[in-house]
Amino acid sequence: METKKDIRVLSLEELKTVFIENGDQSFRAKQVYEWLWKKSARTFEEMTNLSKATRELLDKHFVINAVSIDDMQISKDRTIKNAFKLYDRNIVEGVLIPSTTRMTACISAQVGCSLTCKFCATGKLEQLRNLNADEMYDQVVLIKNQAEEKYNTPLTNIVYMGMGEPLLNYKNVLESISKITSPEGLNMSPQRITVSTAGVAKMIKKLGDDGVKFNLALSLHAASDAKRDHIMPINESNSLEALAEALIYFYSKTETRVTYEYIAFKDFNDSLDDARDLAKFCKHIPCKVNIIEYNPIDDGEFQQTTPERLDAFANYLENKNIIVNVRRSRGKDIDAACGQLANKNKEGFEIRKMKIQKI
Repeated sequence: METKKDIRVLSLEELKTVFIENGDQSFRAKQVYEWLWKKSARTFEEMTNLSKATRELLDKHFVINAVSIDDMQISKDRTIKNAFKLYDRNIVEGVLIPSTTRMTACISAQVGCSLTCKFCATGKLEQLRNLNADEMYDQVVLIKNQAEEKYNTPLTNIVYMGMGEPLLNYKNVLESISKITSPEGLNMSPQRITVSTAGVAKMIKKLGDDGVKFNLALSLHAASDAKRDHIMPINESNSLEALAEALIYFYSKTETRVTYEYIAFKDFNDSLDDARDLAKFCKHIPCKVNIIEYNPIDDGEFQQTTPERLDAFANYLENKNIIVNVRRSRGKDIDAACGQLANKNKEGFEIRKMKIQKI
């Protein structure tokens, strides 16, 4: 029995070849491609401008591995956390984050994560596989539909800040962004998209070489190697010096201001000395700093800093002419806030860990 192939891995030219080899017209490829990437079709039956014979041909040889919503929780602040079921029954999570000026989709790039950052619930999970480009595209489409259906507001922004490290799934992440931003796809502006990395220096340089148009965020969280080594093992092979060099290279190629994400942990990285270290790191390239309120996770060793220390930290940076935003957490009551994805759902964290498994 023939194993059906995921049709969304095919390029437009490859689709044309399929139709020609099966005695059909090559223009059918453009019709199918539009259904897949512009209209976000989930079945071949939806492709109503194709003949029944053509749809049967597609169904015989191909499959659309559409992502579905397995579980959904709505926070009291309107944030929506989704557990997305993949074709192989693995689960990843994505979040719709509404604010007064934006509707943001936070999506995942991997099933689990390999980086084991101490402050992040996803880091407690085994990294099982990379997501395909169409699986990231589907997360955006599903969250986009939620924004329109539940809040009557279009999706404005996308952040690759969910489960996994996007730059360790480089090819698929860039392919998904291509489909999301293309006029033949969702036609969203790349300037509305931010890819967040824990800091893979050589891939940051590759972003520069590839001349990407989207925004880059670095999850910094400490501006001394000793402290960053403690909370983020990736720093042992991607030191602050290596990251600074990569970021300077990235900026020289793209002229894009980089965002540094900085979670403030009580009595760990929230002192004025820490702010001084961060201000020094900020001198390398034009940047801005998002100071993020910490969201405790199960068995986490860190605590949320006090409002007074947070304000003093932010004020120090502002006095150094650094652009600073203090991000208050959204969706904490449903564990949808920064660092909490895969922490727990209605059924509890251990059950969620069981759902994310090899099949």
